[in-house]
Amino acid sequence: MADYVVGDIQGCYAGLNKLLDQISFNPKHDRLIAVGDLIARGEDSFRVLKLCRSFGKSFTTVLGNHDLHFLVTQANLKPAKEADRLDRLLNHKHLNRYVDWLRQFPLAYQYDPNTLITHAGLYPTWSFAQALNYSKEIETVLQEKQFAESINALYGNRPHCWHKGLSGKDRKRFIINAFTRMRYLTTNNCGLEFKAKMSPENASSEIQPWFKKHNPHLAPQQRVIFGHWASLDGLTHSEQFIALDTGYVWGKKLTALNLTTNTFVSASATN
Repeated sequence: MADYVVGDIQGCYAGLNKLLDQISFNPKHDRLIAVGDLIARGEDSFRVLKLCRSFGKSFTTVLGNHDLHFLVTQANLKPAKEADRLDRLLNHKHLNRYVDWLRQFPLAYQYDPNTLITHAGLYPTWSFAQALNYSKEIETVLQEKQFAESINALYGNRPHCWHKGLSGKDRKRFIINAFTRMRYLTTNNCGLEFKAKMSPENASSEIQPWFKKHNPHLAPQQRVIFGHWASLDGLTHSEQFIALDTGYVWGKKLTALNLTTNTFVSASATN
């Protein structure tokens, strides 16, 4: 028996199968947790969802920005991006089945008292408990009858900074952005900075990775597992912040962390 966390799959069905074969994954005994962005850009997003859904209770995920965008796109509120290669999924006769399955998942998932899993990371003024509560606010939105319209109304980059007084759409928009889009923060005020996607070595001194900001709510033994940031290539230089997006969809590799043994395994896109 083993529990695994897998990085951004992004519709790469062949890569997911390659990785599952490497770890001899058996849903009767093992469990797979994904960091979000299950779909978009890879060769077969539909088969990725079908496979993950077939694992039943042996699979769970947090939602990423591509997953949320799909939930809006399937309702014809945003145009489908050709590069996302979602036609087969969007035109499938059982589309609603996969939509309803996907929107049951949260933005933050606590694996154990010391492990939090999100797509983009943990905003550095939030504790685990706060993050889970903020995630539940969006889970409530996703269970509304008009969930797609509600999520669509939350697109945007502002506000940049979190404060307890945020309410309404501004509050929900920030929560979604922090959990699904965050990479860099401004050095002076922890403001979300969305344009920069490069590796930290090439970044301006005016911004820094979110995981470099001190979080007073994190105990030394607590860790955050995340994806979303392929240019990190899995490197944070910290055992407390574990990056699993290693860019399979860009020709690199798909990585999983065995939570039972605390070891990594990767499947290469090139062989």
